[in-house]
Formats: sequence, structure tokens, C-alpha cells
Amino acid sequence: MNDSPRVIVALDHSTADEALALITALGDAPYAVKVGKELFTREGPAIVRTLVARGTPVFLDLKYHDIPNTVAAACRAAAELGVWMVNVHASGGPAMLRAAREAIADGAHRPLLIAVTVLTSLDAAELAAIGIKDSPEQQVLRLTRLARDCGLDGVVCSPQEIAAVKRECGGGFLTVTPGIRPAEVSLDDQQRVATPASAVGAGGDYLVVGRPITRARDPRAALSAILDEIAPAIRQA
Repeated sequence: MNDSPRVIVALDHSTADEALALITALGDAPYAVKVGKELFTREGPAIVRTLVARGTPVFLDLKYHDIPNTVAAACRAAAELGVWMVNVHASGGPAMLRAAREAIADGAHRPLLIAVTVLTSLDAAELAAIGIKDSPEQQVLRLTRLARDCGLDGVVCSPQEIAAVKRECGGGFLTVTPGIRPAEVSLDDQQRVATPASAVGAGGDYLVVGRPITRARDPRAALSAILDEIAPAIRQA
């Protein structure tokens, strides 16, 4: 954990050329990257192989959610690509989560397996609209306990739930936190957000940052500012 990158830059780009240009612009600061649905759908596994070959830690953010056998096969394929982290939806249920964990347990390369709880774009009203009457935190903790009991490494949660997840599962259970916004940056479509320093101060492990870096006039400077902001909180942890 101490040697792992704490900031995961979301490659919210349409093409491999755009994504690789950003990586060149970011320089050699310590960070990982997140490859999500748009980039992977356009470029396929080739972009992941390219990034892995460059030595860049890759979080493959495809949020697998399907029958257990299908998710297990997908996680195994992700591990074979050499990704550093992969995620599944906790709401897929215990059989699916266990199948995912078992699929990567014996491979030559075992990525971190993280469960998505409640998307940071959802608030209480959005949850109610899909039939979930509990608060976002209650739903996050329910799915967190499920992921922990099924042997996963951690969860994706908003900054607002980091402290509760750590109280529930202990410091070794990882949190991956989108919804990170420096104080001067727009919230965009995120609902449950925090600044980088407050997220790390709450016990957050990995911070996912997209538009505040990728759309900045100077992405390298934006990343450096975030790393500088979280450094004191990391030292105090």
C-alpha cells in the first residue's frame, strides 16, 4: 500500500491517442490510470496491453455485473491482461462475487478485486427511484459487508462513506473513491464528493480523479497540486 499510487487518473477519452497523449503530458509522477467503458469499447484490450507494457498500473473499470460464470471468465481475462485492479458490482450477489474472487485466485498475476457499491452520481432520491429506500450510506455498508464476507479486497464508495467503511471493515479493507473534486473545481455530475485532502484524511486509500486533471489547462500541474494536497494527510495516516 505504501508503494502504491494514491491517485488514479480516469482516462475519460475517446481514443488511445488522446489517452496516451495525456499520459505523456502527466510525466513521471506516481499515479495509476482508470480505463473505463468508452475507451475500452472503442480501443479494446489493446489499450490496456499498451499501458501495462509502459509500466502504468491499470484499473480496469468495467463494473462487471452478470451471472457468476460470465463474471468469473471476464475477471480471469482481465487478470491475464495484467491489470492492477478490476471491479465488479456488489449488487451481483454473493455467488457472483465469490466466483470473481476464485477466478483470479490462482493465476500468475492477481489484480486487486474491488466491489462497486453505490455510484457517486446517486443520491437518496435516485436510490428511491429504483426501489432502495435506505440512505446511500446504509446501502453502501450493506454491500460493503457482502464484499468483505465474499473475500474481496475493498469497495468503490463515495468520500462520504469512507470513514463508515473503515469502521465496519478495518483499515486493511481498501476504498477506491471517485467524486474527488478540488475545492475550486465544478462538481459536474457527481453528487457525493470531497476534496482530495479530506478523502485521505477520512482514511481513503485510492482517489479516482478525472475531469479536474484531464480537462485542466495543465494536467501535470493539476496532478501535482493534488499530490501535494494529500501528502500531509498520507504522512499522518
